[in-house]
Amino acid sequence: MALSTDSAMTSPVANPMIPVPWRVQKARRETRDTFTLTLRPANGEPLPAFAPGQFNMLYLFGVGEVAISISGDPADQENLVHTIRAVGTVTRPMQRLKRGAVLGVRGPFGSPWPVEEAEGNDVVIVAGGLGLAPLRPALYRLLAHRQQYGRIVLLYGARTPRDLLYQRSLDQWQTRSGIEVAYTVDAAAEDWRGNVGVVTTLISKARFDPVHTTAMICGPEVMMRYVIMELEKLGVTDENIFISMERNMKCAIGFCGHCQFGPTFVCKDGPVFRYDRIEPFFKLRGV
Repeated sequence: MALSTDSAMTSPVANPMIPVPWRVQKARRETRDTFTLTLRPANGEPLPAFAPGQFNMLYLFGVGEVAISISGDPADQENLVHTIRAVGTVTRPMQRLKRGAVLGVRGPFGSPWPVEEAEGNDVVIVAGGLGLAPLRPALYRLLAHRQQYGRIVLLYGARTPRDLLYQRSLDQWQTRSGIEVAYTVDAAAEDWRGNVGVVTTLISKARFDPVHTTAMICGPEVMMRYVIMELEKLGVTDENIFISMERNMKCAIGFCGHCQFGPTFVCKDGPVFRYDRIEPFFKLRGV
């Protein structure tokens, strides 16, 4: 995909395999290895609508591309926001981008979180590490239509206090009426006054009606397995549990086959799945 910046700047097309140019409006460091890029269309095109849970392919010209969940507010008509961990050959140089730099964007792709289907239910959001980023758009949508839901619970776990994402937002959400927020870290220094332990320890303390709850989970697969087990113990049914399986995605349209998961392709059939539909494959290690 040797598309030059100049040609992309003058010839945006609707082909899902060709990236459209976007400029970095703001680059913000979140943690020691995680950053957020706020993008705007380079040619003034209207911002494409996206649903919470969908992802884009971000293309760094001359380097490569990577699948990244959209982590901004779906109601924002000006900015496209992605929170990214710098862990590979594409995302590490992407971390060095400054305001005005150009990225190629393909998308949005994928299945969304069931925010509309959850109306009338309690909603429990459980995130681990970077998993809070794909869930943040769902939380924005839930809070924007707060009266349409029962209890809203956000449970979040990170490795250390330094690894907590969106700390300012976490503090704001904690003080906002209509949402219960609890977060924990695996390890902390003595001056930490918050919870210590894995995120599953927060589930039994949260207030929600398991029979009428929609759960949305994103994080490392081992973490999601244990979260699902805890929710099932409380009575949340598998058809009301949704997980994000964003992994190994290369093309976003099911062409390359890298993200095949059992009989499904994560990029085309996911990344958000209803748990009962993939349970047999999710429980198999190495699939």
